[in-house]
Amino acid sequence: MAAENEEHRESLLKKVYYENCPGCKVEEEKALQRGVPVRKLVAIWGIVLSAALPISSLFPFLYFMIRDFHIAKRDEDIGFYAGYVGSSYMLGRVLTSVFWGIVADRYGRKPVIIIGTISVVVFNTLFGLSVNFWMAIITRFLLGSLNGLLGPIKAYASEVFREEHQALGMSTVSTAWGIGLIIGPALGGFFAQPAEKYPTIFSADSVFGRFPYFLPCLCISLFALGVTVACFWLPETLHNHNENARLHDDSFEALETASCGSDANEIEQKTEEQIPKQNLVKNWPLMSSIIVYCVFSLHDMAYTEIFSLWTESPRKLGGLSYSTEDVGEVLAISGFGLFVFQITLYPYVEKMLGPVRIARIGGVLSIPLLSSYPFIALLSGFSLSVLLNIASLLKNVMSITIVTGLFILQNRAVDQHQRGAANGIAMTAMSLFKAVGPAGGGAVFSWAQKRLDASILPGIQMVFFILNLVELIAVLMTFKPFLTVRDDRTG
Repeated sequence: MAAENEEHRESLLKKVYYENCPGCKVEEEKALQRGVPVRKLVAIWGIVLSAALPISSLFPFLYFMIRDFHIAKRDEDIGFYAGYVGSSYMLGRVLTSVFWGIVADRYGRKPVIIIGTISVVVFNTLFGLSVNFWMAIITRFLLGSLNGLLGPIKAYASEVFREEHQALGMSTVSTAWGIGLIIGPALGGFFAQPAEKYPTIFSADSVFGRFPYFLPCLCISLFALGVTVACFWLPETLHNHNENARLHDDSFEALETASCGSDANEIEQKTEEQIPKQNLVKNWPLMSSIIVYCVFSLHDMAYTEIFSLWTESPRKLGGLSYSTEDVGEVLAISGFGLFVFQITLYPYVEKMLGPVRIARIGGVLSIPLLSSYPFIALLSGFSLSVLLNIASLLKNVMSITIVTGLFILQNRAVDQHQRGAANGIAMTAMSLFKAVGPAGGGAVFSWAQKRLDASILPGIQMVFFILNLVELIAVLMTFKPFLTVRDDRTG
């Protein structure tokens, strides 16, 4: 009798697979999969990295690029124009995130991913060849508009892995994104102005001499080209059969827990009834985690913009007079330290403290750290280098722990079949705040440099005070009743 019941249950499970449906093929592969799917993890890592690198690779050389465009009348105005170039990418993403989410749900994750990597190849290359301010703005805007793969790749990571490996897939997305936002500036710092830095290799009359910011963009575009080619072998996870059947993980759970004597139609009806009809906007655990995530993202993007502008601006304006190579070195050291932290300590810290507490602690510790930056600027030589590297590393570690913890909360707040839509909402809101971050940060930075003789918070002190104010607001929002956590399920 037990053998008959088991055979009946297996026959029911087989009925959820459909021929010529790519999503069903992935589900069948997942059922047979054993061990960690390393190839899929590497593929997701490469895709996310190719999308993350262009976002902040420009920050180490943006100050000098704006200067070379001769659009700013004086040094204090450079930050103002730099902020708009930094924001144009995110503005494009705000306007198209929902559209690419709809396309991914209708036509598949794979086409959106491939279009996104191709956009990096084309428009990131053109950005490196920009000859004026408006060309830089337009190419960055188009790059953001067409690179809509971050939302779909998050959904893809949750769909292509078995349940026990979904957390690993999600952490791969956030880790690759965080590392990309560090490696990108390092590439921009080391490879910008190559004819000046490496005259024996790059001639002043070469393309890299005439376009001093083309080399870092070209390196990223070539990497994205390789990723684009590899993406053609990615399996599609979207189900495209016409039958009104539910093929998400919830369907398997319903089939496995149903009595073996039940009729298949009854099981399907029961499964449909179990799927919540909840409006995501009314899902406060989701919306509150997205809002907190957005405020922290606003702070992080403003900080990224300000850090590079601050280190490269002249000493007389409160900066450090660093070169692009100096900034690249600082960010490369931060990136390596962040990578080591993510693969060694972070899983234990998150398990011990939980995502909410780790976000609070990271936010609180960031405030005194940023308050020390104006005093670090008073140093010079070896002591300046050591303290700046330590401060940059600590700040980036805190930022990535906060972002990863809030990303975990967002995915816990919804069921699997709503996760794609939830990621689309999160991407749109986050992109809006990240678009405001560089523009606002650049404007505040320019304003602060014009008030060096103020009696209250003169010069650069005002910049870091405002950053800390935003961080404090975000920390306060992690407490109840604002932030509500749904922890009754993790899948």
